Amino acid sequence: MDDIFAGQLMSSNLYTVTPDTLVEEAARTMLDNDIGSVLVVDDEGRLEGILTTTDFVSIVAKSHPKAETAVSRYMTTDVVTASAQDPIHELADRMITYGIHHLPVVDEDGGLIGMVTTTDLAAYLSHVQTPTPA
Repeated sequence: MDDIFAGQLMSSNLYTVTPDTLVEEAARTMLDNDIGSVLVVDDEGRLEGILTTTDFVSIVAKSHPKAETAVSRYMTTDVVTASAQDPIHELADRMITYGIHHLPVVDEDGGLIGMVTTTDLAAYLSHVQTPTPA
């Protein structure tokens, strides 16, 4: 069987910033382009780092915002969910359809019983299925 290489799977539509870019501008780039990270490059385009949405959690925590704001102000209230009996292909379809990476699993009363992430799906697939070359 032929091997699958990174070049066959990678995205070549990259968003970059320089080390001098303000955090607010990087965040705006990520939001405007609906992406989870920007690559940090030098003036010659060499990779120097990466800034992800997860990094913004640390940024907010370390900046100690002046106003105390409840999560309710920022949380998503139209949450897409799954039940424990939903087949995983439906979960994957739902994640792709809604562009989400986290899918809460609820019982018939809407009680939270778990969470499935795109990482969970990828880990499962990596153990049960060999990729087919393009």
